[in-house]
Amino acid sequence: MRLTDRIHFDAAPAAVFAMLTDRRFQERVCTASGATEHQVTVEERADGGATVTTRRVLPTTGMPDFVRSFAGQRLTITQRTTWSAAAADDGRTGTTEVEIAGAPVRLSARIGLAAEGAATVEDVAGDLTASVPLLGGRIERAAEPAVRSALRIEAEVGRDWLRER
Repeated sequence: MRLTDRIHFDAAPAAVFAMLTDRRFQERVCTASGATEHQVTVEERADGGATVTTRRVLPTTGMPDFVRSFAGQRLTITQRTTWSAAAADDGRTGTTEVEIAGAPVRLSARIGLAAEGAATVEDVAGDLTASVPLLGGRIERAAEPAVRSALRIEAEVGRDWLRER
């Protein structure tokens, strides 16, 4: 299932990148998403790029029964986002991969940060896949709202974060 989203931030791309690669920001996003446990690592590269890895544990309460049958009482979600070095206009590109331990669901997406006037747009475009014969499409449709909710949470926490600075 194709998934796209566009998130607007009222800050320059350099400030948004700094936020997205800040361990404390990522921890705040994990907490806001309802994680009962989380780990965050940020690896900065010499070229100015970075890789952010989050691992969060979420309860499966409220999810459809067939999803809980794969995952049990909780989901362990690992997200690895790799950002390129900044372009001349401070824009960036990257990839994000989201995997759910014990579940056949994966999100692979291309991401980008671009200036839009004095603000920044983060574009996300990828594929949400569930590799289960006969049930794959149903699982993808069930997972899509959770993925979109995670994007909204990151956007809301990000806007608050930027206002505080």
